[in-house]
Amino acid sequence: MTGFASIEAEHPKVALRVTLRSVNHRHLDLQIRLPSSMLSLESELRGLVQGRLSRGRVELVVVAEFTQADNVAVEVNESLVAALATAFERAKAGGLSIGGITAGDLLRLPNAITVRDRSDDSNGTTQPEVGEAVRAAVTRALDDLMVMRDREGEHLGADLASRCAVVSGLVERLVESAARGQLGLEARLVERIQQMTVEPELDKTLVAQEVVKFAARSDISEEIARLRGHVAHWQTITDDHNACGRRLDFLLQEMNREVNTIGSKAEGLEVSQLVIAAKAELERLREQVQNVE
Repeated sequence: MTGFASIEAEHPKVALRVTLRSVNHRHLDLQIRLPSSMLSLESELRGLVQGRLSRGRVELVVVAEFTQADNVAVEVNESLVAALATAFERAKAGGLSIGGITAGDLLRLPNAITVRDRSDDSNGTTQPEVGEAVRAAVTRALDDLMVMRDREGEHLGADLASRCAVVSGLVERLVESAARGQLGLEARLVERIQQMTVEPELDKTLVAQEVVKFAARSDISEEIARLRGHVAHWQTITDDHNACGRRLDFLLQEMNREVNTIGSKAEGLEVSQLVIAAKAELERLREQVQNVE
């Protein structure tokens, strides 16, 4: 299921921006991007997301800007400066007129001085209040994401219910069509037997037994009963407030299996047409169920 949430949170030590994106996926595929100073929080944040979501390709991005002045660090490449000083002294000893190294000279030299944010240090997460701020912001973003996904879920639920109703109607039409097909089959068998009675060696009892067996093989009452049960179970699952996508996916596999069996057993052109229609509707349901949490 799709969804998007963006949260900004202010803390005395850090300003946070949390973004959550979710798109349809059969399983949960979670990608987390954190500042290097917060990598130790990844496992805990992953647990927060997995506790709320079970399907979807989800991306969690946390951007942090530390606000304390002491988070700025200035580093001098001492080995480079020492090498430069030694080179200058040798040049002076050789008779060259060279002044001393100034701060401006060092700032113009690549890699001589580095100014960076201490928030890049791995020990930035040792501050419990910063970690708590991140967890709270991610939780707020998850709340907003769930609201959006719930709205989409309502639309999906209505669409799935209407498609399931179509399948239920096709099942009842299959019952009627299969009954007519079986009556036609029995009539054709009886007519054929009457044509065969001219053969004196023909055992009518054995023929009658074979007719009964053939008719029994075309009976689909068990498959219809299971299909009706699956349709009723579908409604029970969708009424449940827990995650149901995988259960619906499995139920559709069972429904498709019963429809295939009906297609191989039942007689009549109309039955074949109804089976094709039912399989097409079940495929539409299967595609849509991939988007269900």
